[in-house]
Parts: sequence; structure tokens; C-alpha cells
Amino acid sequence: MQKFDLLIVGAGMVGLTLALALRKSTDLNIAIVDTLPVTDLCNEPEVRVSAINLASKTIFERLGVWKNIENHRLQAYQNMHVWDKAGVGKLDFSIGDLSSFPENEHLGWIIENKVVRNALWQKVEQDEGISLFTKSKLASIAVGESEVFASFVASVDGSANGMQAPIIAKLVVGADGANSWLRKQMDMAMITRDYDHHALVATVKCPQGHQNTAWQVFLPSGPLAFLPLFPKNSDICSIVYSTSPEEAKRLTQLSPMDFSKELTAASDGKLGAIELISERYTHPLTMRLAQDFVKDRMVLIGDAAHTIHPLAGQGVNLGLLDAAALAQSLASLSSEQDLADQKNLKAFARYRKSEAVEMIAAMEAIKQVFAVQQSGFKLLRGLGMSLLDNIKPAKKLLVEQALGLKHDLPALAQKQPSELT
Repeated sequence: MQKFDLLIVGAGMVGLTLALALRKSTDLNIAIVDTLPVTDLCNEPEVRVSAINLASKTIFERLGVWKNIENHRLQAYQNMHVWDKAGVGKLDFSIGDLSSFPENEHLGWIIENKVVRNALWQKVEQDEGISLFTKSKLASIAVGESEVFASFVASVDGSANGMQAPIIAKLVVGADGANSWLRKQMDMAMITRDYDHHALVATVKCPQGHQNTAWQVFLPSGPLAFLPLFPKNSDICSIVYSTSPEEAKRLTQLSPMDFSKELTAASDGKLGAIELISERYTHPLTMRLAQDFVKDRMVLIGDAAHTIHPLAGQGVNLGLLDAAALAQSLASLSSEQDLADQKNLKAFARYRKSEAVEMIAAMEAIKQVFAVQQSGFKLLRGLGMSLLDNIKPAKKLLVEQALGLKHDLPALAQKQPSELT
């Protein structure tokens, strides 16, 4: 039997961030369980990437992992160009829309998921207060009056070799993704809605270069984003194309040449003659929201608690703020208080659920606005975008949202005024 203060199920970006954030501000003894192996980066770019905003970058800086990420690979972008394929509207954003920011600051960073996870993992391995359990999956979890009891299966391959002793903890956190095992074990109710979209992701070459810009075109079938990738190759982009399941299937069945031609046409040739240079992958998009983020001695964060449409690339940033906020909430407890203090946990849950609901509503509103294809509405939509493009206060607000700058950010995610000059 092994005893810990906290058990984290899931060693993805969000779970690892929570562990490091807690160790930065407390002396809690933490266990993390995840059998997904850590592998080295290959020379070719990974297909799975995330758009990291300023708030998330600040978290990584505070945790001492940003330099490691920088030393591997990332791509900053200073501009965003958004346009309506079916209309005349367009929007252009840049860091210059915020007069308080230095010119060398960035709107965001496109980083391969593996780069971020590996950097966090290396930092976790250096912390004696964090124990990683990677050999066996959890078999069951039981919540008692004062503890959580977690048992393991015999081994990853089902054999009896290397039987892992059970874990006892005061609190368990589910950071194990959209199909959370812990959430299902604890029978946590979910609100779900099928977006009726699949996300198609791939890596492409753009002869005219990405120009340190994130490009997004709203097509009648859904949004298509070109995200700048690989600073050594300024012509490489990661694409995220959200479209109907039928259209996603058709696109994956096209020859690489025909697929590339369709991307070139869809992007109005703004990045040149696109060339597909990777496999194409698709996955269904579903909105998920846990009815409660807290139950007894269990807390959900990240995709285990909520998933949103990827059109604004804010899903991972929302999860990282969950981790920072939970760490801050638990660190505020006195040594005499229970880690599972319900008043404290429910205050955290209200805060993070309201943030998730706000983001879900915003993504839904954008999706619905661009789904309408009647000519009169398209004209109004285009005029509205063009008007917005010329209103500086409105653009400033949108840029601040993209950067993740809000007045109630967890302390770990807050830039100090001196850091913005």
C-alpha cells in the first residue's frame, strides 16, 4: 500500500502541469498514473499541435519548462488573418493592436503536443515529491470517508508480473482526457452535443510561406485553419479542417495531389500551391461538459471536464488554466484542512465551469454565424467583419481574449506589468 496526498489520473499536458504547479506552491506528495509512453521527437513535425496563448506560456515559464520547449521547437506567430470564403468579410489581428505590448511579443505559439508533454515530463521526473506510475493501468477506484483507494490491473499486458501495489490518496484528479476513465468510474453525468463535424488534421507545405501568421478561412462546410509550424522551415503549416463527417471522409480518400489542390482553392491561393506532406487523420468533434466538476473526493479538469470546438484553438489553454486554478485553490488550504474540503473544491468548480460555459457559448455563436449561407446574411456578415476590422477597441478586446488575458486569471498565469514592457 502506498500513500499520497494527491492522485492524478492522466499525465498529459494538463495533469503534468497540475503536479508541477502544486509542487511549486506546496509540499504535497503526488502520484501520477498514465501508461502512455513518452517518446523522442522525430525529425518530421508531429501532426498533433496546440495553439498556446500568452497565459499558458506564462504558466510554463513560472514552472521552469518554457526554456526546454523553446530549445526543442515551436513557432511563434504575430498575426492572424481570418476571412469568409462565401462573402467579403475579413479580419486582421496583430500584437500591434495592443499598444501596451512590446513589438517583439507574439499573439501565440504553435507547438507540437509531444514537445510540451516531453518538457513537462522531464521536469516532473526531477521532482522527488512526484511519483510516476507507468507500468500498469488502474483497475478500480473507491472513495471512502477520508481517503480514495485505487487498485491496479496485473500489468499493462495482463500478466501477473510486476503487480503494482494499490494507492491511497486524500484526493483524486481526473486529467485523463475526453474519454476519461475516472469520470466513468465515478459515474459523473455529462452534457454532450454532437457538433456534426469531424476535424481533419495534417501537415502541409506552403510555397509562399506562413509569414508568422495564423490563417483561417470560413468555408460553407466549416472552418479551415493553417497554423504556422517549424521555424526552420517557414513554409510548413499544420492544418485543422472542421467539416461534416461525409466531407471529411471524401477529403481523406482523395489522392495527395487532389487533396492539395482542394486546399489551395479553399485558401484562395494565399499561401501558394499547397502540398500535403503527412498522413491525414480525422476525429469526431463533440461538445462535452461535466454537470459537476467535483464529486466527493474527485475533481475533473481539462478535457475530462469539458471539450469545445477547435475553431479558436482554446481547448488546451482552458485546461491549463484549470490546472493552475486548482493548484492555487489547494495551496490556499491550511495544514489542518482536508484536501477534499467541499467548500473550497466547489468554489473552484463554479469558477472553472463558468469559464468553460462561456467558451462553449462563444464557439457555438461563431460556428452558427458562419453556418448560414443565404446571400443576404452573407452580405451582412461580411459588412460586420469589415466594420469590426476597423474598430480599434473591439479588436483590442478580441486580441486580449486570444492571448488569454482576463482580470481573474490564476496567479500562475498572470503577467506582471513590468513583464509587458
